[in-house]
Amino acid sequence: MSEPEPEADRPTIAPFLGGLAVFALVILGIVLFNVFGSETTTPGDQVAKAAVGQNDALQRQDYGKFRTFTCRAAQGSEADFVARQRDSVAKNGERYLDDVTNISVDGGRASATVTYHFDKTAETKTPAEVTFVQEDGAWKVCPS
Repeated sequence: MSEPEPEADRPTIAPFLGGLAVFALVILGIVLFNVFGSETTTPGDQVAKAAVGQNDALQRQDYGKFRTFTCRAAQGSEADFVARQRDSVAKNGERYLDDVTNISVDGGRASATVTYHFDKTAETKTPAEVTFVQEDGAWKVCPS
């Protein structure tokens, strides 16, 4: 009797399917977290978001967004908003928000230390004490 010939090594699809299953589980986890994840943010998170949003609106000279993140008492007119921002950029360069710290919330009012720097003096960090109020269910920057 002759010995049977050994079978040739054939690649198997099992490792590929295992990797695909792991990848699918990770994607499913991300999707489920985004759909069912916590929508709740702390008041401190919302205050920081208002500071970042207002600064972004200033950068883009977007008066509509500026109004979204600024209390009614401090909104002014669109013409004044654009003129002040253009003047500031001409003198100092763009303003960048570096950090929002020391957030203190007391009912419908809050304060935080917001640290900025400008293009033309990037090494100089400028901390400012900023006041926030809650209007229409959202936190808004409201300089005193």
